[in-house]
Amino acid sequence: MVSSDVRTFSEHLKGSKRIMALLGAGISAASGLPTFRGAGGLWRSYDATELATPEAFEANPDLVWQFYSYRRHMALNAKPNPAHYALAELAKRNKEFITLTQNVDGLSQRANHPLDQLHLLHGNLFTVKCTSFYCNYFRENDFTDPIVPALAIPKNLPEPPPYSDDKTAEEASESLQNAMGTGEQTELDISDERIPLAPLERELLPHCPECKEGLLRPGVVWFGEALPSHTLDFVDDWMKEGRIDLMLVIGTSSRVMPAAGYTEMARSKGARIAVVNMDGKDTGPGKLTSQDWSFQGDAGVLVPEILKSVIGEI
Repeated sequence: MVSSDVRTFSEHLKGSKRIMALLGAGISAASGLPTFRGAGGLWRSYDATELATPEAFEANPDLVWQFYSYRRHMALNAKPNPAHYALAELAKRNKEFITLTQNVDGLSQRANHPLDQLHLLHGNLFTVKCTSFYCNYFRENDFTDPIVPALAIPKNLPEPPPYSDDKTAEEASESLQNAMGTGEQTELDISDERIPLAPLERELLPHCPECKEGLLRPGVVWFGEALPSHTLDFVDDWMKEGRIDLMLVIGTSSRVMPAAGYTEMARSKGARIAVVNMDGKDTGPGKLTSQDWSFQGDAGVLVPEILKSVIGEI
């Protein structure tokens, strides 16, 4: 039977040297960020995963950029939660601890997680790169919000404009403009599908400052694209170097490769597994054993608690 005993976990943690953590969207959900995966993973009326493809960007770059501009804005306005800080503290105390994150929101970095021990599997919302085949331009740590004026999230709206099935797009847009003139300094939730999004002309979207022709795109790994080879190579080499004592799986079902394989690879190197998830039935790939732990609940609460024996109070 899988254990949920913090005491036995703490004893094993204190004796562990080589530790790895795999993070998913669940750790950032504690900071108020939507996961956009699984049931209810919608942005407006779109399946968010269908917007995260090169094909979607080529067909509708304005829609994709509005989605990612919203995500950038949400991430910038979110704050790292105690789980991010707890893992950062563990990394500072244990140089043999590495964190692999599938998240693109930058919250681990903002919690001052040592960057040489933090490895991004899916890129970063705040990296942008040129889509032109002949241009290699990219820039990191672009926290401009909005990245171009046309992608600004409107303000001055007290609540979404009235919506009914018989309201035309023109009427809905007029209602929006009227509401924006009220002087209320509140922010429009453009994830609400009742809010009309006007198509944006290509020239208003972010363009490459180097080649002047290509559109910029978010520096995240989209479905159908390869994960960064230097990251995968580093993780493979690290795992081969010796015994692994513990693997933390936090806020992820880890069912997408290659993340899906890391749990069993770690187990083959001697690791015991500890899963932290809101859904107690979601224990990731493979089957946990009596030597493993499963903690059900909010990662922002549980992670500092189970690491407290080593990192102290957060």
